[in-house]
Amino acid sequence: MTRKSTQWALILGVSSGFGAAAARELSRNGYNILGVHLDRQATMPAVKQLIAEIESNGRIAEFYNMNAADEHKRHAALDNFVDSYHQEGRAEIKVLMHSLAFGTLRPLVGRNESEMIKKAQLEMTIDVMANSLIYWTQDTVRRGLLGRGSRIFAMTSDGANLNLPFYGAVSAEKAALESYVRQLAIELGPRGITINALLAGVTDTPALSKIPGARNMLYAAVAKNPFNRATTPEDVAVAIMALMREGTEFINGNTIGVDGGESKISFVGQKSPYQYADLNLLDESSWDPTDVS
Repeated sequence: MTRKSTQWALILGVSSGFGAAAARELSRNGYNILGVHLDRQATMPAVKQLIAEIESNGRIAEFYNMNAADEHKRHAALDNFVDSYHQEGRAEIKVLMHSLAFGTLRPLVGRNESEMIKKAQLEMTIDVMANSLIYWTQDTVRRGLLGRGSRIFAMTSDGANLNLPFYGAVSAEKAALESYVRQLAIELGPRGITINALLAGVTDTPALSKIPGARNMLYAAVAKNPFNRATTPEDVAVAIMALMREGTEFINGNTIGVDGGESKISFVGQKSPYQYADLNLLDESSWDPTDVS
Protein backbone atom coordinates (compact mmCIF):
# COMPACT_ATOMS: atom_id res chain seq x y z
CA MET A 1 0.00 0.00 0.00
CA THR A 2 1.18 3.53 -0.68
CA ARG A 3 1.40 6.47 1.69
CA LYS A 4 -1.91 7.66 0.25
CA SER A 5 -3.59 4.35 1.02
CA THR A 6 -7.37 4.57 1.27
CA GLN A 7 -7.60 1.40 3.35
CA TRP A 8 -8.56 1.86 6.99
CA ALA A 9 -8.91 -0.18 10.14
CA LEU A 10 -11.65 0.84 12.57
CA ILE A 11 -10.64 -0.25 16.06
CA LEU A 12 -13.09 0.02 18.95
CA GLY A 13 -11.01 0.07 22.11
CA VAL A 14 -7.86 1.28 20.40
CA SER A 15 -5.91 2.85 23.25
CA SER A 16 -4.57 -0.20 25.10
CA GLY A 17 -4.26 -3.97 25.11
CA PHE A 18 -5.39 -5.83 22.01
CA GLY A 19 -6.65 -2.71 20.24
CA ALA A 20 -3.39 -0.80 20.59
CA ALA A 21 -1.31 -3.78 19.44
CA ALA A 22 -3.55 -4.23 16.41
CA ALA A 23 -3.28 -0.52 15.57
CA ARG A 24 0.51 -0.73 15.58
CA GLU A 25 0.62 -3.90 13.48
CA LEU A 26 -1.97 -2.74 10.97
CA SER A 27 -0.36 0.68 10.53
CA ARG A 28 2.99 -1.00 9.89
CA ASN A 29 1.24 -2.95 7.14
CA GLY A 30 -0.27 0.04 5.39
CA TYR A 31 -3.60 0.68 7.12
CA ASN A 32 -4.76 4.05 8.37
CA ILE A 33 -6.33 3.81 11.82
CA LEU A 34 -9.77 5.08 12.79
CA GLY A 35 -9.74 4.58 16.54
CA VAL A 36 -12.39 4.86 19.24
CA HIS A 37 -11.36 4.91 22.89
CA LEU A 38 -12.50 6.18 26.28
CA ASP A 39 -9.66 7.70 28.28
CA ARG A 40 -9.24 10.20 31.06
CA GLN A 41 -6.40 12.69 31.35
CA ALA A 42 -4.13 10.25 33.21
CA THR A 43 -3.98 7.79 30.31
CA MET A 44 -3.96 10.28 27.44
CA PRO A 45 -0.14 10.38 27.18
CA ALA A 46 -0.21 6.71 26.12
CA VAL A 47 -2.88 7.52 23.52
CA LYS A 48 -0.76 10.36 22.12
CA GLN A 49 2.24 8.04 21.96
CA LEU A 50 0.20 5.49 20.00
CA ILE A 51 -0.93 8.17 17.55
CA ALA A 52 2.70 9.23 17.08
CA GLU A 53 3.71 5.62 16.36
CA ILE A 54 0.98 5.25 13.74
CA GLU A 55 1.95 8.51 12.07
CA SER A 56 5.62 7.51 12.11
CA ASN A 57 4.57 4.60 9.90
CA GLY A 58 3.28 7.10 7.35
CA ARG A 59 -0.38 6.45 8.21
CA ILE A 60 -3.28 8.58 9.37
CA ALA A 61 -4.51 8.26 12.96
CA GLU A 62 -8.07 9.56 13.34
CA PHE A 63 -9.02 9.04 17.01
CA TYR A 64 -12.24 9.76 18.91
CA ASN A 65 -12.30 9.84 22.72
CA MET A 66 -15.91 8.81 23.35
CA ASN A 67 -18.27 6.19 24.69
CA ALA A 68 -18.49 3.64 21.86
CA ALA A 69 -22.01 2.71 22.98
CA ASP A 70 -23.35 6.26 22.61
CA GLU A 71 -25.57 6.28 19.52
CA HIS A 72 -25.31 10.00 18.81
CA LYS A 73 -21.53 10.05 19.18
CA ARG A 74 -21.23 6.98 16.97
CA HIS A 75 -23.18 8.66 14.19
CA ALA A 76 -21.20 11.90 14.62
CA ALA A 77 -17.85 10.12 14.45
CA LEU A 78 -18.74 8.12 11.35
CA ASP A 79 -20.31 11.12 9.62
CA ASN A 80 -17.19 13.15 10.31
CA PHE A 81 -15.04 10.33 8.93
CA VAL A 82 -17.15 10.13 5.77
CA ASP A 83 -16.97 13.90 5.27
CA SER A 84 -13.21 13.94 5.81
CA TYR A 85 -12.04 10.81 4.01
CA HIS A 86 -14.84 9.05 2.13
CA GLN A 87 -15.70 11.59 -0.56
CA GLU A 88 -16.69 9.69 -3.70
CA GLY A 89 -16.28 6.42 -1.81
CA ARG A 90 -12.49 6.67 -1.60
CA ALA A 91 -12.01 5.39 1.98
CA GLU A 92 -12.59 1.72 2.70
CA ILE A 93 -12.77 0.15 6.14
CA LYS A 94 -11.10 -3.19 5.54
CA VAL A 95 -10.85 -4.10 9.24
CA LEU A 96 -13.40 -3.55 11.98
CA MET A 97 -12.05 -4.71 15.35
CA HIS A 98 -14.33 -4.84 18.39
CA SER A 99 -12.18 -4.84 21.52
CA LEU A 100 -14.28 -3.10 24.15
CA ALA A 101 -13.80 -4.05 27.80
CA PHE A 102 -16.10 -1.99 29.99
CA GLY A 103 -18.49 -3.96 32.17
CA THR A 104 -19.47 -4.71 35.73
CA LEU A 105 -17.96 -7.48 37.85
CA ARG A 106 -20.80 -7.47 40.37
CA PRO A 107 -22.40 -10.84 41.22
CA LEU A 108 -25.84 -11.50 39.79
CA VAL A 109 -27.29 -12.26 43.24
CA GLY A 110 -24.42 -12.04 45.70
CA ARG A 111 -24.50 -12.48 49.45
CA ASN A 112 -26.89 -9.62 50.13
CA GLU A 113 -29.01 -6.94 48.50
CA SER A 114 -26.18 -4.41 48.30
CA GLU A 115 -24.04 -6.76 46.21
CA MET A 116 -26.70 -7.58 43.63
CA ILE A 117 -26.11 -6.35 40.10
CA LYS A 118 -28.41 -3.50 39.12
CA LYS A 119 -30.46 -3.46 35.94
CA ALA A 120 -28.54 -0.47 34.58
CA GLN A 121 -25.21 -2.21 35.18
CA LEU A 122 -26.32 -5.39 33.44
CA GLU A 123 -27.71 -3.50 30.46
CA MET A 124 -24.60 -1.32 30.23
CA THR A 125 -22.31 -4.36 30.17
CA ILE A 126 -24.08 -6.14 27.33
CA ASP A 127 -24.68 -2.91 25.41
CA VAL A 128 -21.01 -1.87 25.44
CA MET A 129 -19.38 -5.28 25.12
CA ALA A 130 -21.81 -7.07 22.77
CA ASN A 131 -24.64 -5.00 21.28
CA SER A 132 -22.26 -2.29 20.11
CA LEU A 133 -20.79 -4.78 17.62
CA ILE A 134 -24.17 -4.84 15.86
CA TYR A 135 -24.62 -1.08 15.88
CA TRP A 136 -21.15 -0.27 14.52
CA THR A 137 -21.51 -2.96 11.87
CA GLN A 138 -24.91 -1.62 10.80
CA ASP A 139 -23.70 1.96 10.59
CA THR A 140 -20.52 1.19 8.64
CA VAL A 141 -22.44 -1.00 6.19
CA ARG A 142 -25.16 1.59 5.57
CA ARG A 143 -22.52 4.25 4.88
CA GLY A 144 -20.81 2.00 2.35
CA LEU A 145 -17.62 1.81 4.43
CA LEU A 146 -17.55 -1.99 4.72
CA GLY A 147 -17.55 -4.01 1.53
CA ARG A 148 -16.23 -7.05 -0.26
CA GLY A 149 -12.98 -8.16 1.34
CA SER A 150 -13.61 -6.42 4.65
CA ARG A 151 -12.93 -8.37 7.84
CA ILE A 152 -14.57 -8.00 11.25
CA PHE A 153 -12.91 -9.31 14.42
CA ALA A 154 -14.55 -9.44 17.84
CA MET A 155 -12.50 -10.15 20.96
CA THR A 156 -14.05 -12.85 23.14
CA SER A 157 -12.79 -14.94 26.07
CA ASP A 158 -13.23 -18.28 27.79
CA GLY A 159 -15.94 -16.51 29.77
CA ALA A 160 -18.35 -17.34 26.95
CA ASN A 161 -18.29 -20.96 28.11
CA LEU A 162 -16.74 -20.88 31.60
CA ASN A 163 -17.83 -18.91 34.64
CA LEU A 164 -16.19 -17.24 37.62
CA PRO A 165 -17.94 -15.92 40.75
CA PHE A 166 -17.53 -12.27 39.67
CA TYR A 167 -17.80 -12.74 35.89
CA GLY A 168 -21.51 -13.43 35.42
CA ALA A 169 -22.48 -10.35 33.43
CA VAL A 170 -19.36 -10.47 31.28
CA SER A 171 -19.81 -14.21 30.66
CA ALA A 172 -23.32 -13.54 29.37
CA GLU A 173 -21.99 -10.75 27.18
CA LYS A 174 -19.26 -12.93 25.68
CA ALA A 175 -21.78 -15.69 24.90
CA ALA A 176 -24.01 -13.10 23.20
CA LEU A 177 -21.05 -11.68 21.29
CA GLU A 178 -20.13 -15.08 19.86
CA SER A 179 -23.74 -15.67 18.87
CA TYR A 180 -23.78 -12.30 17.10
CA VAL A 181 -20.62 -13.30 15.23
CA ARG A 182 -22.27 -16.46 13.92
CA GLN A 183 -25.41 -14.59 12.86
CA LEU A 184 -23.49 -11.78 11.19
CA ALA A 185 -21.45 -14.35 9.26
CA ILE A 186 -24.70 -15.55 7.70
CA GLU A 187 -25.92 -12.06 6.86
CA LEU A 188 -22.63 -10.49 5.74
CA GLY A 189 -21.27 -13.42 3.74
CA PRO A 190 -23.21 -12.53 0.56
CA ARG A 191 -21.61 -9.07 0.74
CA GLY A 192 -18.13 -10.60 0.80
CA ILE A 193 -17.57 -9.51 4.41
CA THR A 194 -16.27 -12.02 6.94
CA ILE A 195 -16.46 -11.98 10.73
CA ASN A 196 -14.75 -14.08 13.37
CA ALA A 197 -14.37 -13.97 17.13
CA LEU A 198 -10.81 -14.14 18.45
CA LEU A 199 -10.35 -15.96 21.75
CA ALA A 200 -7.04 -14.93 23.25
CA GLY A 201 -5.43 -16.76 26.12
CA VAL A 202 -5.08 -15.05 29.49
CA THR A 203 -3.27 -11.82 28.61
CA ASP A 204 -1.69 -9.18 30.81
CA THR A 205 -3.79 -6.15 29.83
CA PRO A 206 -5.38 -3.24 31.72
CA ALA A 207 -8.75 -5.02 31.41
CA LEU A 208 -7.42 -8.19 33.06
CA SER A 209 -5.98 -6.19 35.95
CA LYS A 210 -9.51 -5.20 36.98
CA ILE A 211 -10.49 -8.84 37.60
CA PRO A 212 -9.95 -10.17 41.15
CA GLY A 213 -7.16 -12.74 41.21
CA ALA A 214 -5.70 -11.59 37.89
CA ARG A 215 -2.10 -12.39 38.84
CA ASN A 216 -3.03 -15.93 39.86
CA MET A 217 -4.85 -16.33 36.54
CA LEU A 218 -1.64 -15.37 34.74
CA TYR A 219 0.41 -17.81 36.82
CA ALA A 220 -1.97 -20.63 35.94
CA ALA A 221 -2.01 -19.66 32.26
CA VAL A 222 1.78 -19.75 32.01
CA ALA A 223 1.87 -23.12 33.79
CA LYS A 224 -0.62 -24.55 31.27
CA ASN A 225 0.67 -22.94 28.09
CA PRO A 226 2.79 -25.16 25.82
CA PHE A 227 4.94 -22.10 25.02
CA ASN A 228 5.71 -21.44 28.72
CA ARG A 229 4.42 -17.88 28.54
CA ALA A 230 1.21 -15.91 28.54
CA THR A 231 -0.52 -14.71 25.39
CA THR A 232 0.38 -11.15 24.40
CA PRO A 233 -1.67 -8.51 22.56
CA GLU A 234 0.91 -8.74 19.78
CA ASP A 235 0.05 -12.42 19.25
CA VAL A 236 -3.51 -11.37 18.46
CA ALA A 237 -2.36 -8.53 16.19
CA VAL A 238 -0.26 -10.94 14.13
CA ALA A 239 -3.22 -13.32 13.87
CA ILE A 240 -5.39 -10.50 12.52
CA MET A 241 -2.84 -9.72 9.83
CA ALA A 242 -2.70 -13.40 8.88
CA LEU A 243 -6.49 -13.49 8.53
CA MET A 244 -6.37 -10.40 6.30
CA ARG A 245 -4.57 -12.32 3.58
CA GLU A 246 -6.37 -12.81 0.29
CA GLY A 247 -8.01 -16.21 0.09
CA THR A 248 -8.96 -16.46 3.77
CA GLU A 249 -12.62 -15.53 3.25
CA PHE A 250 -13.81 -19.05 4.03
CA ILE A 251 -12.57 -18.62 7.59
CA ASN A 252 -15.86 -17.14 8.68
CA GLY A 253 -18.27 -17.27 11.62
CA ASN A 254 -15.79 -18.98 13.91
CA THR A 255 -14.34 -18.50 17.35
CA ILE A 256 -10.60 -18.78 16.74
CA GLY A 257 -8.23 -19.46 19.61
CA VAL A 258 -5.06 -17.36 19.80
CA ASP A 259 -3.49 -18.83 22.92
CA GLY A 260 -0.68 -21.19 21.99
CA GLY A 261 -2.83 -24.16 22.96
CA GLU A 262 -3.42 -22.98 26.53
CA SER A 263 -7.15 -23.70 26.46
CA LYS A 264 -6.55 -27.33 25.45
CA ILE A 265 -4.69 -28.20 28.66
CA SER A 266 -6.96 -29.08 31.57
CA PHE A 267 -4.23 -29.02 34.25
CA VAL A 268 -0.49 -28.49 34.45
CA GLY A 269 0.33 -32.19 34.74
CA GLN A 270 -1.05 -32.82 31.25
CA LYS A 271 1.02 -30.13 29.61
CA SER A 272 4.22 -32.04 28.76
CA PRO A 273 6.89 -34.20 30.39
CA TYR A 274 9.08 -31.23 31.21
CA GLN A 275 9.79 -30.20 34.78
CA TYR A 276 8.12 -26.98 35.92
CA ALA A 277 9.05 -24.47 38.55
CA ASP A 278 6.96 -24.31 41.68
CA LEU A 279 4.66 -21.37 40.88
CA ASN A 280 4.29 -20.64 44.60
CA LEU A 281 7.97 -19.68 44.68
CA LEU A 282 7.71 -17.08 41.92
CA ASP A 283 8.58 -13.54 42.93
CA GLU A 284 5.46 -11.68 41.81
CA SER A 285 7.20 -8.30 41.97
CA SER A 286 9.66 -9.29 39.25
CA TRP A 287 7.70 -11.91 37.33
CA ASP A 288 7.21 -11.33 33.61
CA PRO A 289 4.37 -13.46 32.14
CA THR A 290 5.86 -13.15 28.64
CA ASP A 291 9.30 -14.46 29.66
CA VAL A 292 10.00 -17.79 27.97
CA SER A 293 13.32 -18.41 29.73
